Amino acid sequence: MTAGTADVTWTPRRIRKTALTTMIVLLFAYAVDYIDRFSISMALPSIGQEFGLGKTAQGLLVTVFALVYMVSQIPAGFLADRYGARRPMLITLVLWSVFTAATGTAGTFGMLLVIRGLFGVCQGCFPAASLKAVSERTTPANRATATGVVLSASGIGAGLAPLIVGPLLMAVGWRHTFFWIAGCGAVIGIAMWAMLPRALPEHLSRLPREVAPTPEISRVQVLKSLHVWKFALLFCVMNMLGYGLVTWVPSYLIEDRHLSMDQTGVLAAIPMLVSIGTTILGGWLFDRYFHDRARWYLVSIATATVVLLVLMVSASSTTEFTVYETLASGVFSMAMMCIFGLPFRVLPPALIGVGSGVMNFGGQVAGVIAPVAMGWLADKFSYGAAFGFLIGTTLLTVVIAFWVPQNAAQFTFPGAQGGKPVLAPAENR
Repeated sequence: MTAGTADVTWTPRRIRKTALTTMIVLLFAYAVDYIDRFSISMALPSIGQEFGLGKTAQGLLVTVFALVYMVSQIPAGFLADRYGARRPMLITLVLWSVFTAATGTAGTFGMLLVIRGLFGVCQGCFPAASLKAVSERTTPANRATATGVVLSASGIGAGLAPLIVGPLLMAVGWRHTFFWIAGCGAVIGIAMWAMLPRALPEHLSRLPREVAPTPEISRVQVLKSLHVWKFALLFCVMNMLGYGLVTWVPSYLIEDRHLSMDQTGVLAAIPMLVSIGTTILGGWLFDRYFHDRARWYLVSIATATVVLLVLMVSASSTTEFTVYETLASGVFSMAMMCIFGLPFRVLPPALIGVGSGVMNFGGQVAGVIAPVAMGWLADKFSYGAAFGFLIGTTLLTVVIAFWVPQNAAQFTFPGAQGGKPVLAPAENR
């Protein structure tokens, strides 16, 4: 029994309330996370003008964050499993707001890179702890739905960031914009953290009826699991699209389409806001229909996304570009739970920290590669070439879909009874 739960009667209604409250709390916390993170994309043109930076150098501001964010993922997973979810979340919520504010004080480009790196360390400790919090407060049957709701905050943050940051940039400049965002983020983040409910007992949060890993499996075995790393690679290629669009669409609309900052904010927000609903829908579909047959679901979605991206790149008007971008983002967001759904069903909650750390590590490799690669392509060729990079990575998703495990019976761990999963006790089957 999880500590602190012995005095609670866990009725179905209480279990559902715990899951719902957790989803809402972490949805808001993640929204703050993404607004703080993506605000730099709207500020890139202003920062580039002040420091005399080309697009490749501007991309480095996103990449340096992503690089240290990526490196932090696996250590953060071990910390979350060792110390629980609450403490790491509180510390990181406060510290990343501090470094958001510090972004506005940078006097040189080098200092700005250092501050964004420290910001990345702080935010890098949040995902493993927050996903562990979800796994401890939901049952396996609704975990993908809950995770989909929480991760839909990427759409909220990326959608609200242009609407919030655009007017602030015009009113107070890029430096003071980061001061405002930091203050609001700290207040909202701490308030949301204080509302997080207690965890479910372990027997409710673990897989009861399907094939499950042995309880003796260790964090090191999770870390060495080829199947966990396959999902990390899948997250990498899928995350290229999100990082690429969020980083470079605002600059494209301002520089190639000659839109104002406020017009850019609105158009950049639309695809991200649409992805909120489709991410949640994708989590529900995974739980309801595709948790044992995600391959063709993912392949179909990725193929449709490639077609929409081709249409986006060849669009002749700003409206047409935005329509196809919105459709591509919305459709592809439905596949997000193909990354987390199966591992989060199979891994025991006590090991979700390190498991999610490995997968998030893979996802953040995309944040290291996509901004600079697309910035270089835009500098050397055109924005069309930069967005063509995203077509290639989305096609790669189709290939990897045929390589990852499809159900719990295929999910193995080295050293766990010959590397094979074991059945749950008979009384639970």
